[in-house]
Amino acid sequence: MRRRLIIWGGGILAVVLIIVFVLAYLIDEPLRRKVERDMNARLKGYTVRVGKLDFHPIGLSLDLEELWIYQTPQPDPPIAYIPNLHASVHWKALLFGRLVGDFQIDDPKVHFDLRQFVQEDKDPTPIEDKGWQDALEAAYPLKIDRFAIRNGDLTYVDKGPYKPLHITKLNFTAENIRNVKSGKGVYPSPVELEGVVFDKGNAKFNGEADFLAEPHIAVKGDLELNQITLDYFKPIAERYKFSVRTGSLSTRGSIEYAPSIQKILISDLSLSGLDADYLHQETQTAPTEKVTKEAGKVAREAANEPTLEVKVERFTADGRIGYINQAAKPPYNVFLENTKLQLENLSNDFKAGPARARVTGRFMGSGPTQVQATFRPESKGPDLDLTVSIENTDMRRMNDLLRAYGNFDVVAGNFSMYSEIKMAQGKIDGYVKPLFSDMKVYDRRQDAEKSMFRKLYEGLVGGISGLLQNRPRSEVATRVPISGDVEAPQTGTWETIVRLVQNAFFRAILPGFEKEVSQGGGQRAPKPAANQ
Repeated sequence: MRRRLIIWGGGILAVVLIIVFVLAYLIDEPLRRKVERDMNARLKGYTVRVGKLDFHPIGLSLDLEELWIYQTPQPDPPIAYIPNLHASVHWKALLFGRLVGDFQIDDPKVHFDLRQFVQEDKDPTPIEDKGWQDALEAAYPLKIDRFAIRNGDLTYVDKGPYKPLHITKLNFTAENIRNVKSGKGVYPSPVELEGVVFDKGNAKFNGEADFLAEPHIAVKGDLELNQITLDYFKPIAERYKFSVRTGSLSTRGSIEYAPSIQKILISDLSLSGLDADYLHQETQTAPTEKVTKEAGKVAREAANEPTLEVKVERFTADGRIGYINQAAKPPYNVFLENTKLQLENLSNDFKAGPARARVTGRFMGSGPTQVQATFRPESKGPDLDLTVSIENTDMRRMNDLLRAYGNFDVVAGNFSMYSEIKMAQGKIDGYVKPLFSDMKVYDRRQDAEKSMFRKLYEGLVGGISGLLQNRPRSEVATRVPISGDVEAPQTGTWETIVRLVQNAFFRAILPGFEKEVSQGGGQRAPKPAANQ
């Protein structure tokens, strides 16, 4: 009898299970349509298409398969393809008396281009208000407590013949999002992120977060980037007038971002194998100048904002760094080869003490160069001490520069320059002293194709240069004093240095000759006076 009851009970259970699975199969398609409709009702600016839905009554889990996500104004190509999104009860959380969800996305492919990026930037709705979490809860009506991405693939395509920005093997995990395992503690949710960046580099983040913090989430942790190839950033860098051909970035540091405090601590940042130029173009459009001023404003606000702390303990760079003036006639390129840069203790906090920088290299690939600088956090404008020495540069490599600012060139000569500058409290004081030796401006053989007027002018230049020579060393010496008020005290340190280079250094290269240089709001140097 007992055996018969067991058989009957097992048979009934089997029939019930079959009915449950059949019903689950039959409701998959109606449920798919409802889930798709409800998700789209909650999203703003985006549309979702669900290819297939599988409901699993045992375990109360759900699989959404072949999800396509489109940006509504720019639907082609799709933003993302998700082969599988698995949602289930987070059973571990039940031990703490909470019914919450566990979401995992496998092998997603995210792809967006410049048009879609611009569209997102124009949309006044912040990304956190687009309704993504509400859309997931429409698919599976439990608050998310654990969220994971496995083997993600992210691609950004810019316009032009550039390699796309590509991140592969992206893995992300965030747990205890609803603070199930703890009360109102600080950063209760472990967060991990890692991925392969641009085929060779890798990125890692390990930390904690408080996803329920108001008015925005709080997060802190350690960040590590290794061998991030810079030439992938060409299309982005060129919008800010930087041409980056080669180089790689590596860094280690920590961040803390919370409503009450923001900290960025970079313990080590390095740029290796760098080959880059800053491009100065037409001044009337001035998009870069606007960006520079905005960046300077942000930096000054950061210096005065007690909740934001920024510190770079050590920064190193090596390679070639240049400045191309495309607005000059003719255009010219000033560069430093074999550059070695070391910067320590850069911070926006006075208590951290001054930052110190040292740069060595070869000016125009020829003249041994040393630069030393001491920076202090900006409170009332730029605050720094700067010394520069350039020795025995082959002047033939400077001919484009000489043509642009002096309308002549040379066939021989050596150029050296020494400078000391101090800026503080809106004041500037210092000097620039260039030295020219064995300079020969006119050569009949090299200049045979030039016009008669061109030859007469360059001969005159050479003759006046001879009058200025310090006998018997055959040197032309000029000392240009620089002192007074910085014309724009709210100008950032880097912008001020660029103006000084344009308006003082370049003018000092041409002793005894007046050549108007666009001031553009920078510090104007007095006219060079010979043999001071």
